[in-house]
Amino acid sequence: MKNQNGEDRNYVLDSSAFLTFFEDEKGAETVQKLLESAKKEEIIIFVCFATFTEVFYITFREQGQEEARKRVKLMNRLAITRIESSEELGLIAGRLKAANKLSFADAWIAATAVLYDSTLVHKDPEFEQLENEVKVLKLPYKLI
Repeated sequence: MKNQNGEDRNYVLDSSAFLTFFEDEKGAETVQKLLESAKKEEIIIFVCFATFTEVFYITFREQGQEEARKRVKLMNRLAITRIESSEELGLIAGRLKAANKLSFADAWIAATAVLYDSTLVHKDPEFEQLENEVKVLKLPYKLI
């Protein structure tokens, strides 16, 4: 969906986008601008329930439970729309998972972008295989 300026209006933030933002990695400024635009109600940001789980467990592993809880609490205060599981979303996720080599969580996150006609913001190479089906905004990948 486009706004009156012809720009994308709907976005889905993947876990990697949130982690980029929290860790102030390359691409954090892009996520920050999107969050600011959502706060001004210029765009809508959808976040799949699976994203909250991924941000929590990845942060828990790397920085402990206290930091993981802080991040989820912050996510809940942002101008985002949390999307919970539904039959329709589950069927889309199942189709994407069956046809592609995606993690279970990434299938749900991509399905959210499909269902809400949104641009998926990520830095996860796993989503590259979906570029014919899902609009994407790639953040700079981490170089190992």
